[in-house]
Amino acid sequence: MKEDILYHFNLSTSTHDFPAMFGDVKFVCVGGSPSRMNTFIRHVAAELGLNHPGDEYPNICAGTDRYAMYKVGPVLSVSHGMGIPSIAIMLHELIKMLYHARCSNVTIIRIGTSGGIGLEPGSVVITRQAVDACFKPEFEQIVLGKRVVRNTDMDEQLVQELMQCSSDLNEFTTVVGNTMCTLDFYEGQGRLDGAICSYTEKDKQAYLQAAHAAGIRNIEMESSVFAAMCSACGLRAAVVCVTFLDRLQGDQITSPHDVLVEYQQRPQRLVSYFIKKSLGKV
Repeated sequence: MKEDILYHFNLSTSTHDFPAMFGDVKFVCVGGSPSRMNTFIRHVAAELGLNHPGDEYPNICAGTDRYAMYKVGPVLSVSHGMGIPSIAIMLHELIKMLYHARCSNVTIIRIGTSGGIGLEPGSVVITRQAVDACFKPEFEQIVLGKRVVRNTDMDEQLVQELMQCSSDLNEFTTVVGNTMCTLDFYEGQGRLDGAICSYTEKDKQAYLQAAHAAGIRNIEMESSVFAAMCSACGLRAAVVCVTFLDRLQGDQITSPHDVLVEYQQRPQRLVSYFIKKSLGKV
C-alpha cells in the first residue's frame, strides 16, 4: 500500500510521520472512555516526572470523535469505546500504527471497569484468561462466512509482574482470575433489570455460581478480542479491571459517584506504577 489510512483515528501514513510521532512508544494503555484516558495520561506524566505546569495533552485523533489518543514520553493512552466491535476496530488501526512507526517491545494493557463475581466492590482483577459466555477460553469470529477461533491466553509473566506491583503498592485488594467477556451488559451478563429478561433470579445465580466455579472473577465486554488480537500479533498484553459491584449480590451499580471515581483510578494507579517500575523510576 502506498498509503495506509487509519480512518477511525483520522491519521494516514501520507500525512503523518508515524516513526517521529510514535516511534518511542513502549507502553500502550487502552480504556473505554476518552475522559478516563485523558486522566490516565495526566497521572502517568506526573508519575514519570514528565509534566510541567500548564501542560496540555492534545487529542492526537482530534479530527474524529470515534476514539481519543494521548501521548507522553513512551506512553500512549487510547480510548476504545464499549464492546468487542468498537475495541476490535481500534486495535486493528492501533497495531498497524505501531507497525508503521517501527515500534518494538511494546506492552499493551487494557485498564477498565467490570462486574465482580464473589469479590468486594473496588477489588482489582488481573486477567489470566479471557473466556466467552460459555466459559471457553476462545474468541470466535465469522470471517468470510467461516468460523475462526483464536485463543485468549494472557502473558503469564506480565500477569505476575502486575501482581507484584500491586503487592508493592499494597493499596487495594488485587486478584488474578479469569474474565468473562460478553456481547451485552444486560441479558449477556445475566442481569434481571434489562428491558428484556426471560429467566429468574435462581437461573441467574446458578449461572454466576458456575462461572465462579470456573475461575471467573469478573465480567466485562472487551477482553476476549483484545487478548486474541494481541496474541495473534505478538504483543505482550494484559487486562486490569476494577469491580464496581459483586454480581452475586445484585445487578445495579449503587455506589456513590465519588466512590466509583476512586475505584476507577485503581487500575490506573497500578498500571502507572508498573510503567514507572519498568522504566527504573521507582
